[in-house]
Amino acid sequence: MKKSEVKIGGVYTAKVTDKLVSVRIDAVKGTGWSATNMATGKTIHIKSAQRLRGEAKGAAKPVAPKATQSPTAATGAKRPAKATTKAKPKKAATRAKQGETGGKKPSGLDAAARVLAESKEPMGVKEIVEAAFTKGYWKSDGKTPHATVYSAIIREIAAKGKESRFKKVDRGRFAANK
Repeated sequence: MKKSEVKIGGVYTAKVTDKLVSVRIDAVKGTGWSATNMATGKTIHIKSAQRLRGEAKGAAKPVAPKATQSPTAATGAKRPAKATTKAKPKKAATRAKQGETGGKKPSGLDAAARVLAESKEPMGVKEIVEAAFTKGYWKSDGKTPHATVYSAIIREIAAKGKESRFKKVDRGRFAANK
């Protein structure tokens, strides 16, 4: 269809999300049109005349959009609902203090720090993970939990430097940073 053939108020067949639906053109919007989907009553944006296939034959009556207002005193509510435009602020993410889990499941990194703090000598990551599993500090259903813990230890060392809970003493071996 050509752009010059489109008329405001006309009902056309348009391709919307891979379906052919009847739409009523309501207004010009930018380079396209604002339209109403006749089946759902929702407002949509038609970007180009290529989406329009032609005038709809036997167009269905438009469905009224669902009311989004809450009940007011006139419709039987005890008091009108408050209209708020501000979103509630999200709670800041907090991390449990070292050693205190507070009902939160400990991470593999926390378990590794605890195992290394109890150990007197450097350990490999597979040894750390096995010790964490046997002592009940951490459990995982993953296929390679040692790779996950290794990656987390390396990231913490890179991010925190001397403030890290770990120090690398040899290839693949770590100790607690005291």
